[in-house]
Amino acid sequence: MTPAPPAPAGGTTRGALYALGAYLLWGVLPIYFLQLKPTDPFEVVAWRIILAFAFCLLLLTVLRAWRPFLAIVRQPRLMALTALAGVLIYVNWQTYLIGALTEHVIETSLGYFINPIVTVLLGVVVLRERLRVLPWIAIGIAVLAVVVIVVGYGAFPWIALTLAASFGVYGLVKKQIGPSVDAVSGLTLESLWLLPVAVIQLFVVASVSGITLGAVGTLHTALLLSAGAVTAVPLLLFASGARRVPLTVIGLLQFVAPIIQFAIGVWVLHEPMTAERWIGFALVWVALVILSVDSILASRRHRRVVDDVTEPV
Repeated sequence: MTPAPPAPAGGTTRGALYALGAYLLWGVLPIYFLQLKPTDPFEVVAWRIILAFAFCLLLLTVLRAWRPFLAIVRQPRLMALTALAGVLIYVNWQTYLIGALTEHVIETSLGYFINPIVTVLLGVVVLRERLRVLPWIAIGIAVLAVVVIVVGYGAFPWIALTLAASFGVYGLVKKQIGPSVDAVSGLTLESLWLLPVAVIQLFVVASVSGITLGAVGTLHTALLLSAGAVTAVPLLLFASGARRVPLTVIGLLQFVAPIIQFAIGVWVLHEPMTAERWIGFALVWVALVILSVDSILASRRHRRVVDDVTEPV
């Protein structure tokens, strides 16, 4: 197996802090989005797309990154993949906003708890990767958790499963794109593809309930206009962090965001947690512990193999 390329200058500590900052921001997003009421989730996503695109254009100019961006535009395969990524992130954003603004924050956290397991399952189904015993056990426990929630709670967790599936496939598409598309260019193109959707949504919202931008107050307007930066900043922090730290560190840090979201849903927003929900979440957490332990053990085995191969005779 080819050793991983050396981390960029700056070290793993800085990278871990970048990644942690991204997950902390993602974790507190429900509080930000709740401040946008009474704005409709579809209006929020529309402004999020438009303002994220404008923010990325500014970044491309400031960072003088137009040349690599235009190089990507001239490659049809990459353009097609970024279009698919745009559709998937749109589904994720729209579902998340519906959950956050309709008091289903706990269910959104469940989606991001399940996401690592969905990612592993996609690796098996799509990439034909072979799994060890522990990940299969984790997947089985996660499926049992969803069954417990559906049967015991009496409601299908469509928000959680849609979030997990959309972000899992989004990650798979980004993996296919690889290092050919940097974070800023990728988000710029994904937002560009979604601009027509955003415009249509604004027209529909305007005709049904009316646009709230500038109509609810100065603070509300400022918060809504911040949607572009709120979208882009954690993505850029994550991209900077992921380049500097091992995948196992990212794998462990990714639980920070759903833990914060879960805490906000239970103790800040006081969303209901029935016994069935507690049991379902407990099963998911057990599955994630098993998955994390397996990942750490596999990483240690890989390091030992690399050390043995590179050890001087």
